[in-house]
Amino acid sequence: MKSYALFLGCTVPVRGMHYEASARLISDKLGFHLVDVPEFGCCGFPLEGADHLTSYVMAAMSLAAAERKDLDIVTLCSACTATLTKANKKLKEDRALREEVNKVLAETGAEFKGKTNIKHFARVLVEEVGYDKIKAAVTNPLTGLKVAAHYGCHYLKPSEIYEGFDSSERPVTLDKLIEAIGATHIEYEDKLQCCGGGILGFDELSALKMTQSKLQHIKEAGADAMTFICPFCAVMYDANQKTAEMKVGGKFALPGLYFPQLLGLAMGYTPKQVALDLNRVKVNLKFPEAKA
Repeated sequence: MKSYALFLGCTVPVRGMHYEASARLISDKLGFHLVDVPEFGCCGFPLEGADHLTSYVMAAMSLAAAERKDLDIVTLCSACTATLTKANKKLKEDRALREEVNKVLAETGAEFKGKTNIKHFARVLVEEVGYDKIKAAVTNPLTGLKVAAHYGCHYLKPSEIYEGFDSSERPVTLDKLIEAIGATHIEYEDKLQCCGGGILGFDELSALKMTQSKLQHIKEAGADAMTFICPFCAVMYDANQKTAEMKVGGKFALPGLYFPQLLGLAMGYTPKQVALDLNRVKVNLKFPEAKA
């Protein structure tokens, strides 16, 4: 069984505990083990646009921590995935930057060597587990459930850092994962549109308009629920769904579940085990009786 260093980032432990809980629940049964690394910190994403060096140093500290344990990293947050992957690639290629970053890291006794790799949890499901093994693990297929996938911005972009994994223009991996658990994936207008989270801090209304627009399109397409794989996308579509309704308009009551929650249900775990009680929009969906 392969082990990965689990990088939680900043948002998951505070606002995405149900994401973490469901991911931990299903991983061992699917053949990979998640290891906690206390030295992990922020990925550096919040400073990426303001101070590149500090952002790289923050990323390199966590990369070096995984290297010391001889582990690759699995991430739950798409922004963390992109930030760590970009930093890892840049530091491997740019000797001058690597030396500058390592000079700072040396003050803590750490060193970036470029010996680890980063994969999003969903990518591990696709590449390391595989659709066939996921199908084999399903005991309670979610037959009849119509689910809209939200890919988000950082799961596949910038495309050049992801080694050809899926298409950034016509992605299919989340749709195939939905089909693997017996549900039906739903196509809808503006499927690749951003959730709006990137501008929430300085233009709330515009961010909520983006959220509301996609919720409207998903409802019009006839989906029973939506699924996502990034904690800040969940902040917009789940935690801020009612706010979007009040400030922009509409009435959706559209459940938004992290994909590991859906997968856990399909594997026979109960709604409580996959922490559906932590979802902000009530999940009034019928699921097969748990058999796990």
